[in-house]
Amino acid sequence: MSDTANDPIQSFTAKSDLPLRLEPPRQGIDMATVLGLIGALALIAIAIFLGGNWYAFIDVPSILIVLIGTFAITTISYSFTEVMQAQPLMLRTMLNRGHNPNDAAAKVLQLAERARRRGLLAMQNELFSLKNEPFLLRGMTMLVDGMPIEEIERNLTFETHAMAQRHQRSTGILRRAAEISPAMGLIGTLIGLVQMLGSLDQPEGIGPAMSVALLTTFYGAVLANVVFLPIASKLERNSAVELLINQIFLLGALSIGRQENPRRLELVLNTILPASQRVKYFD
Repeated sequence: MSDTANDPIQSFTAKSDLPLRLEPPRQGIDMATVLGLIGALALIAIAIFLGGNWYAFIDVPSILIVLIGTFAITTISYSFTEVMQAQPLMLRTMLNRGHNPNDAAAKVLQLAERARRRGLLAMQNELFSLKNEPFLLRGMTMLVDGMPIEEIERNLTFETHAMAQRHQRSTGILRRAAEISPAMGLIGTLIGLVQMLGSLDQPEGIGPAMSVALLTTFYGAVLANVVFLPIASKLERNSAVELLINQIFLLGALSIGRQENPRRLELVLNTILPASQRVKYFD
């Protein structure tokens, strides 16, 4: 075996000389979310088909009461702009699987090792490779521009807090919709019962009125427990991961700006990473 392979210092140097490339967040459908949603809806559909007369579960007035009513009351609780701005975040829950915190920590350590060897000003040539990570790119750009460490930390912290508030608002919108949809179902049930009682002398009107009464409750329960609440929980989970990634990038940028030993940065990062995802860059 060569001496280079046995020399840990040269091994670390070789590792830091690897191409610096932060891959974009893993795109593609989040199969856990999609399969879970499709599976739950499929089980409900199978139960309906096995019972026969599946078209009895389709009622336009019930759909309008629950869907449009839920949307309208949610916009009262927030605002139309906030509800519309939350839609992209909800879509990302199913279409964006995000970063691996372990990979993000390893890349930050590689960047710190390179900055320690070459100097901070030389990192200007590496900024293009960070285009897939706007948060880290902004931090490194401020470092290269000579901005004080305290100001960099304050700016990135404010940005992280703003992102957390956006995610919290989107989660709140989903949970509010989950509260409203069963209530709209109950309102539809009361409407159907009133119509049914008013049609006792007309037997042909009892069936449609009873259909509205039962289906609105059904639609509201499905929307709340199969769609809104699970997506809200997944959004909270993804938000926590994204906040962890930003914290990793923030600690990395501050460590590079203070010209600290990357080994110390590794120890700090491992204190915030889950035990199963701790990085071993220098091992």
